[in-house]
Amino acid sequence: MSGEQRFFRFLKERIGLDVESVGAPMVERALRQRCATLEARGLDDYWLRLQQSSDEQLALIEAVIVPETWFFRYPESFTALVGLAQKRLAELAGARPLRILSLPCSTGEEPYSIAMALLDAGVPGSAFRIDGMDISPLSIARGQQAVYGRNSFRGQALAFREQHFTDTPEGHRLHEQVRQQVSLQLGNVLDPALKAREGTYDFVFCRNLLIYFDVPTQQRVFEMLKCLAHPQGVLFIGPAEGSLLTRLGMRPVGIAQSFAYVRQDEPVRAAVAPVSHSPRLGAAIAHVPRPAAPLARTSRPLPGKVVVTPPPDGERELLGQIGLLADAGNSQQARAACERYLREFAPKAQVYYWLGLLCDTAGDVQQAQGHYRKALYLEPQHRETLVHLAALLASQGDEAGARRLQARAARAVREGEQ
Repeated sequence: MSGEQRFFRFLKERIGLDVESVGAPMVERALRQRCATLEARGLDDYWLRLQQSSDEQLALIEAVIVPETWFFRYPESFTALVGLAQKRLAELAGARPLRILSLPCSTGEEPYSIAMALLDAGVPGSAFRIDGMDISPLSIARGQQAVYGRNSFRGQALAFREQHFTDTPEGHRLHEQVRQQVSLQLGNVLDPALKAREGTYDFVFCRNLLIYFDVPTQQRVFEMLKCLAHPQGVLFIGPAEGSLLTRLGMRPVGIAQSFAYVRQDEPVRAAVAPVSHSPRLGAAIAHVPRPAAPLARTSRPLPGKVVVTPPPDGERELLGQIGLLADAGNSQQARAACERYLREFAPKAQVYYWLGLLCDTAGDVQQAQGHYRKALYLEPQHRETLVHLAALLASQGDEAGARRLQARAARAVREGEQ
């Protein structure tokens, strides 16, 4: 094995990365950066240094990993967590605190969001503990510092920042009350040593990770996640990974847009949350700016009682209205608005992508696939469609098709950076 392939193999074995999912040029760029830093005389020289230094192995992994996270990403998941957590606490009856895992936790935004959501809902700090794990020492160190810049706060609903952070010259520093609920530590989901924690966690957050692995690695990761979760535990995943988990023996808990799954033989546990939040399909649409709201306050309208004004005239206005309907959790109205758009205006990839995501979330795989393919016919490099359709194909066992779409998505990202 020579050239870049040995490095691809190294990354596959160490962190399970399917290089095609992010694109070989991205890894090649990281290799050039590390060679330049070490002043290595080509890839052969760098390969020898890589084998001899665990620090350099971590440095290469750091160069390849590009964390993309922010506070209260997919806010409906946190609303669902609150209701499920309170029910689980009642079942435990004080026998032990809740145990929650965020893996990978990146720079800490997700586990700290979990802590803020539970504390804001009145769950005492003594009633839960959160472990955050990530393979990146740099990410863990940044998360332990708990000082965040603008990119970690997205959208307009940022009241939680005023409540839980202090402005400093370095950035927004998280309050100690939240920090003390979370333990951040190095961890690799493929590390067999994690099996010692079998059945430990009531809730496991592992979002937007499986889509970067090939099918055999997805199976390995899923088995580890299932091992870590309590038999009655809940697994929160990314919006593109639902059909994959269904194929692997999980089923949704039935809370709209929460992307929360339990084992097939586990009864559905209805969540009765003390606060309300309108489920947002729009949170799954990464490239369309949406308010990333934290746990909603009781002053917000309850799901199902959201007042939606009729869609205004004009193409741009109707597109915005589709997003608002999705944000309010009105999937049927959002779908009707998409169909209205297609009757009144020229077909648009983004609208077919929305339709595909609506059908995908509802479990209508065949319809979702048809809408995704129409989106790609109109815009072949529509990245979010490529990623979601790749996950759908993988869930159906079409690994080769999924890999081709992942490679196209990676090319779309590279072209967007130029």
